[in-house]
Amino acid sequence: MLQDYQLVPETIVRPKSFVGLMALYESNYLRLLQLIPELNRLDGYYRSSVAGDCDLHVEILERSRYTVTLSLSYFFVEDDVRIADPDMKIRLYLDGKLAEAMRFSGDHRHSELRRLCRVHRHELDSRWRRNMVLNKWLDYLMDKGHLVLER
Repeated sequence: MLQDYQLVPETIVRPKSFVGLMALYESNYLRLLQLIPELNRLDGYYRSSVAGDCDLHVEILERSRYTVTLSLSYFFVEDDVRIADPDMKIRLYLDGKLAEAMRFSGDHRHSELRRLCRVHRHELDSRWRRNMVLNKWLDYLMDKGHLVLER
């Protein structure tokens, strides 16, 4: 059986289409639930640490009956200033089982993130780009072994 993480969203449906964007949102949702399996119960701030990767910082920003809004970031210190990169604000639509990257800090200091943005810069709109980066990053985080659980 083919698992969601084995699918490449841009090959499932035509890129730039509404259907493609919704497939990407659905894929993001499934990946977030793999990364944060107890998401429905969590509130507050969490950190996932694995060997060989940066600490992943997750903060539940807002929770309502049908949505959860969270931030997902790495933090770096440069010249005594803490920098979040990437810094994503994500909204999960619990009833629709969709996750959308609402905000994404644009310019990156890391080559792979710059490459992802460059590859997808010609997509229909910023939503497609933001959510493609989220999808790939979630895949990367799971490959690295991140898992966010209740304290």
